[in-house]
Amino acid sequence: MARIHKSAWLLALLSAGLQIAVFPLPNLYMLGWIALAPLLIALLRTRTPNTLQLDASIKLLPASPLEGFVLGYGCGILWYAGTCYWIYSVMRQYGGVNTPAGIGILILFCLYLAIYHGVFGLVISLLAAQGSRTQSPFSRRALLLSPVVWVAVELARTRITGFPWDLLGISQVDNIPLSRLATITGVYGLSFEIMVVNVAMAAAYLVRPDKRKTLLLAAIGAAVVLQAGVLIPAPVVGTDHTATLVQANVPILQGSDWTREYFQDTLGDLTALSENPANLVKARPDLIVWPESPAPFYTNDPTVRDTVSSIARQTDSWMLVGTIGVPIASSTPQETEIYNSAALVSPDGKWMSRYDKVHLVPFGEYVPFKNIFSFAGGLTKEVGDFSHGISRSPLDAGGRKLGVFICYESIFPDEIRQLAANGAQVFVNISNDGWYGDSGAYAQHLKQARMRAVENSRWLLRDTNTGITASIDPFGRISSSVPRKIRTALVAPYALSNVTTFYTRHGDWFAYLCAIISVLALLARFLLPRTQKQHG
Repeated sequence: MARIHKSAWLLALLSAGLQIAVFPLPNLYMLGWIALAPLLIALLRTRTPNTLQLDASIKLLPASPLEGFVLGYGCGILWYAGTCYWIYSVMRQYGGVNTPAGIGILILFCLYLAIYHGVFGLVISLLAAQGSRTQSPFSRRALLLSPVVWVAVELARTRITGFPWDLLGISQVDNIPLSRLATITGVYGLSFEIMVVNVAMAAAYLVRPDKRKTLLLAAIGAAVVLQAGVLIPAPVVGTDHTATLVQANVPILQGSDWTREYFQDTLGDLTALSENPANLVKARPDLIVWPESPAPFYTNDPTVRDTVSSIARQTDSWMLVGTIGVPIASSTPQETEIYNSAALVSPDGKWMSRYDKVHLVPFGEYVPFKNIFSFAGGLTKEVGDFSHGISRSPLDAGGRKLGVFICYESIFPDEIRQLAANGAQVFVNISNDGWYGDSGAYAQHLKQARMRAVENSRWLLRDTNTGITASIDPFGRISSSVPRKIRTALVAPYALSNVTTFYTRHGDWFAYLCAIISVLALLARFLLPRTQKQHG
């Protein structure tokens, strides 16, 4: 018989805390090199054996599959609660739910997505478990395969659940030499690299005491050398275009608060910022961007259309405007499908094309499985029940190909990669981060968007309603930005690029390779012992 040792629970708790600290607002990204090591130790040294029946030299055994899942699951619940705590305030303030319901939604969210941490613990435990009395060879195998399994689980988070928020590799976006790996493997390669060092840290604890010091020094040395990349400057990237990014700072209001006067005043302010930004340089901007915002800017509203067209003609610039997309033929938006859109307007004032958001936020922009979740319809009342767009083709702004994506879409590596693969020469991300308030979500969101620029070696013009509005270069550096929560405009330099990275061309090949290796390792775990038994 065996039982879970109390130290395993403490190690899982420690790992969750370290993972929380890695991402903004704490942003202690250097802790990423040790954040998963405690969880790995907990999984591989979990149970106290009966020393009368087993080798007395073994003090603790790997977790059983159920124990591994529970340890990983508990770690995941705490990590999501500490990283995505802002979901409570979003639901409470804007979702129309009361405090108990807001807390309940956050708890359910954590319980659901923590399953992935649980699956990681389950797989590691399966790989480590054997009928052998010594256990150690199988623990080593599980430890060595941990980076592969972690990446496979991150891929599952992306592809199955559709919420790859704060993948481990995102933490190193400021580490420019290391982050260049993402141009080949995507962010998953960085997650793998971080996990390799975590494995070395865990191994230093798990090996015999006489070998511990050497391995620990090697692991620390690797972490220091890899993290030192943040001190190495990247080359200067030239620019030959300029955009005006309007940070509208429009409050999130009830529909009745949008009086005609307030609506006109808002359009007037945005017009002034578009035509005469405070930090205007000699070079006239060739693109003006308005962010995604809670303002009722319908594409078939004559006032909105006339205002935007007038600005485009006055400035002789292309405009990309966050709007509520409605077919022109419909005179009443309520009677037709609506989209979360970005409309492109030419310098002569013609409304040329539109990007409709493809990947909507479940329970925020639409209710999935409405027959089952009909009670949740109220959660979309502030932003509308949108329809999905169908195209990721770049928008053509006078020969310049704009790869447009909206808000939450920035956290999906392969979806943004498709824009570059389809010919986008510059990325434009419009967002309304006002939903997040002053929580860490806006900073977490920015980091993830920056990684998309790195993976595809593209300039990224990021225009948000409340900030952070910024111009981001192909190395993921913020070239220029404006303060949050003010109504202003940023004159943002950028350049076009036709270069395609390996990741742009081949997508998530590395993550899928890790998934295949993980499956083969599990098959070997179950099949090889039978084969050996039969031959024996």
